[in-house]
Amino acid sequence: MSAKLLKTTYHTKHGADRICFTHHQSSVICSSRHNLDSDGEILRYLSMYDNRCLRYFKGHKERVVSLCMSPVNDSFMSGSLDHSIRIWDVRVNACQGILHLRGRPTVAYDQQGLVFAVAMEGGAIKLFDSRSYDKGPFDTFLVGGDTAEVSDIKFSNDGKSMLLTTTNNNIYILDAYAGEKKCGFSVDPSSETTIEATFTPDGQYVVSGSGDGNLHAWRIDTPDKVASWDSYIGVASCLKWAPRRVMFAAASSVLTFWIPNNSKTTAELGTLHPEMGVQPEQITQMKS
Repeated sequence: MSAKLLKTTYHTKHGADRICFTHHQSSVICSSRHNLDSDGEILRYLSMYDNRCLRYFKGHKERVVSLCMSPVNDSFMSGSLDHSIRIWDVRVNACQGILHLRGRPTVAYDQQGLVFAVAMEGGAIKLFDSRSYDKGPFDTFLVGGDTAEVSDIKFSNDGKSMLLTTTNNNIYILDAYAGEKKCGFSVDPSSETTIEATFTPDGQYVVSGSGDGNLHAWRIDTPDKVASWDSYIGVASCLKWAPRRVMFAAASSVLTFWIPNNSKTTAELGTLHPEMGVQPEQITQMKS
């Protein structure tokens, strides 16, 4: 199996930092990596089909550090170092709502689009009803013992768990209903790269990059590592699972695709925990 580059879309003036797909397969929302405008950060709604900017979204005064699309409608959210979260609709330029918070805000929708989570300063996680967020959070969780800022937050596909990655390379799994900490993991730091972790599609495992150049996997209900293997690309800063395949992509300056390797026995794998049953196998690699 091999991957083929289909198209290159350019965004050279401002660079590309945070990016997320809309509900159209050839359109994305993109934030800037450099050359912020004089009045702050401008988000761009880009068509990758014809390399054209469809709409601008102005309002943030500092760099956007979190971006996510609603899974059910045309709304999306952005969190910025200006200590605000803005809610937008891809069909209109104007901001639809704004929340002012402390510290670096990180945002995520649950899989039904009914709830969104905001991680903020001091390990606080606030849950909002996406239909009435102006009434304030309906619940607040505290991740005790770690005051580092949250760099990423995700819901599992079944909506039962939340994954938090902090700026000091800790990973926490929380019960999405009660807010209780299920377990936590640590990975080796990387001075130049923000490390991403992600749930497997069944929500039972977490896979993460690490500063040691390996990929690591854990069960969400135990602190024991179940697998560890060489990423072959250095520090993986981005991990994404395919929505309908047992395959994930890991990326640094090189993009790799991984699938389970059912041909190897547990005895041959060495670092693999028996529960996992299979060792991921790299199927292709693409260089940028």
